[in-house]
Order: sequence, then structure tokens, then C-alpha cells
Amino acid sequence: MSKLTSLLNEKPVVVADGAWGTELARRGLPAGAAPELWNAERPDEVRAVAASYVAAGSDVILTNTFGGSPPKLAKAGLEGRCDELNRLGAELSKEAAGGGGDTALVIASVGPTGELLEPLGTLTEGDAVSFFARQICALAAGGADGVVMETFIDLAEAKAALRAAKEATDLPAVVSMTFEKGAAGYATVMGVTPERAAKELTAAGADAVGANCGSGIDNMVDVARLLRPATDLPVWIKPNAGMPELVDGRTVFRQTPEEMVARVADLVAAGASVIGGCCGTTPEHIRAIVAEVRRLSS
Repeated sequence: MSKLTSLLNEKPVVVADGAWGTELARRGLPAGAAPELWNAERPDEVRAVAASYVAAGSDVILTNTFGGSPPKLAKAGLEGRCDELNRLGAELSKEAAGGGGDTALVIASVGPTGELLEPLGTLTEGDAVSFFARQICALAAGGADGVVMETFIDLAEAKAALRAAKEATDLPAVVSMTFEKGAAGYATVMGVTPERAAKELTAAGADAVGANCGSGIDNMVDVARLLRPATDLPVWIKPNAGMPELVDGRTVFRQTPEEMVARVADLVAAGASVIGGCCGTTPEHIRAIVAEVRRLSS
């Protein structure tokens, strides 16, 4: 039994961490820069973000490796440092989690490659699996307790990442996709519904399925209600701090911790097993969620 499975069995609701990108930006990461480079060049800042979520009470924290696949790093001229930057990302979060991960589990972040799979693009499934396997092996070498493939919109790419995780390591693998609300209901921008994603990812061997980014907690309650009956796996949910707004050329997320936590009970009732935050959420948001989950569980 994996550490993640044990934790999910132990707690009715597990609390994950909040945003990484917006927190690193607050610490000076330039817009458009590859955050993963900071794992080598600004490790204290990266470790501090992880530690801030541990201090807020997160049971699970992620890693600064969302863009750590070889094709994504290649765009910043960093493909040759893929193994190093991913390993360091896992190690930094493990250090923040108490060295051996005694305080929080480290579930390493794996994002899309940024390339389209055939026939829409030129990336083959085999190459995608190979790219993801390289990243995930490096994360495992850094001590990650599991991996989360997050913010995917293409189910085929998500399944390629899941296959890589299952073939290359024995780590538990979570797959979290991004759904948006349209006239026909919720789906990824490539037309994948929550129900279809949950069913196919469950059949493909995921250890948990869910949704992150794209929506605030109000919409995520609806998404969780769609995911829950479509799978018997734990449901992982990480909403943004509201919908993004463009203010003076900057993307701003306005939802306060108090506003977000007001819907946590609804999210739990909808079937969420893991609750955290995505873009715009802070340690303060997570601290409020931890307090509410404890209240609901008492």
C-alpha cells in the first residue's frame, strides 16, 4: 500500500497545497521564465514555498516541476537539465516536508508537454510516454511519494503520462484535468467531459482522478459531482482562487480565503477526497481550508 493510499484511508478529506506559480512570482520569478530553473539557482525560494504550505497544514505538497518535461524545458534551452531540475524539485519539497516526508507527502507535479499528439500534432504517443517517463524517473530519484499529472486537457496525453508513470515507477499516480463550463456543460477545451475522463483514467490504472485550474471553487463543486459517480477512486480537486482577471497587464485572482472556504463543505459533500488550491491560492487559503476540514471531520 502506498503512502498516499494510507493517508487517504486514514483521513476523510486530505488537504493538498495551493498555487506554486503565483507564489514564485510573488518572490520575484520573472514572467515567462522557466520556474524549474529556480530549483538549481534559487533553491531557498522554492523550498520556502513548499515549507509555507507545510506550515499551513497541508497533508500533501507538490513540486516546482510542472513544466519539467523535456519538450517544455527545451523551449527554455533546458532540455539537457531535465533530470537534474526534476530531481532537485522533488528533493526541495521533501526537505520542506521534514526530510523523510514525515510532515507531508510529496506528490510531484507533471504538466502537459505543450505539444499536440498525433493526428492533431506531430508528437507520437510513444515519444510522449518516453518524455514523461524521463521526467517521472527523475522525480522518483528525488524521493517523490507519488506523481500528479495536472492541468491536462487532452485525455490521450494524460493517459500517455499515466502509462509512463506506471511503466517507469511504482509510484501512485493521480491524473487531474482542467474543465471549463460551456453551453453544453463541463468539458476540457478538447471536448473531454469529467465523466469520460474519470471512467477512462480509472480503467487505465490511475490511483486518483480529479480536476484543477480553469475554475473557482463554485464550478469545481459541480465538476466533483460529475466525477464522483463515474469512478470508485479518490477525487482530487484544486480550484483557482476565483476566475482570473486582467488588471494593469497582470493576471489577478481575487477570491479570499474566507470566500473559498465557504464552499468547502459543499465540495466535500460533492465527493472530493483531496482538496487544495491552484492559481492564486496562498498559504492563507490552505490554512483556512485545513481549519474547515477539521471542523467538518470533528
